[in-house]
Amino acid sequence: MLQRIIICLIVGYLCGCFSTSYFIGKANNIDIRKYGSGNAGTTNALRTLGMKAGALTLLGDALKAIIPILIVSFLVFQNRADVSLLALYTGLGVVLGHNFPFWLNFKGGKGIAATGGVMLAFDWRLGLVAFIVFSVSVAVTRYVSVGSLLISLLFPVAVLVFYPGNIHMLVISFLFTILAFVKHRANIQRLMKGTENKLGQKIKIEDK
Repeated sequence: MLQRIIICLIVGYLCGCFSTSYFIGKANNIDIRKYGSGNAGTTNALRTLGMKAGALTLLGDALKAIIPILIVSFLVFQNRADVSLLALYTGLGVVLGHNFPFWLNFKGGKGIAATGGVMLAFDWRLGLVAFIVFSVSVAVTRYVSVGSLLISLLFPVAVLVFYPGNIHMLVISFLFTILAFVKHRANIQRLMKGTENKLGQKIKIEDK
């Protein structure tokens, strides 16, 4: 079991290291980590490079979680009783790779788009609920960080509801929440001070 977990974490991590926004930024002749929040993720791509870049980053970061989880679930370990747990470990590896890519000096994104991809590939019900919660919370508050933190909190709650009694799975899902809150420390501080950027605010590259 331990060997399979390690394999899933490594495969997930390597997939997660594909930094979509970094490559999109390079295609636009910038290092996105030097603009806006300095975060290599969807929100910063949206604010810095516009709607198309933000959408492509969201898609790329979600797919890099969805694809390896589907491969693990339906090809590699499809007949194992612990396949769902292994899929969850794969997703955890993806988020770790996204947040801390070795080839970018461990400076990546905050892992929310990847976490959304994990939830969707792991159990479509979790993905659907996460999408609704994120969309409604961002529409009401105009804070992407609020929606991001809410879906990270939703993950272990949903696992508790849909997979009652599976403590191992619950613990792993809670790690996604911890990672999200750690990466959103600055956002939480700005939310408390009322200085957090709202959705729609853009960064002018020429000002940097």
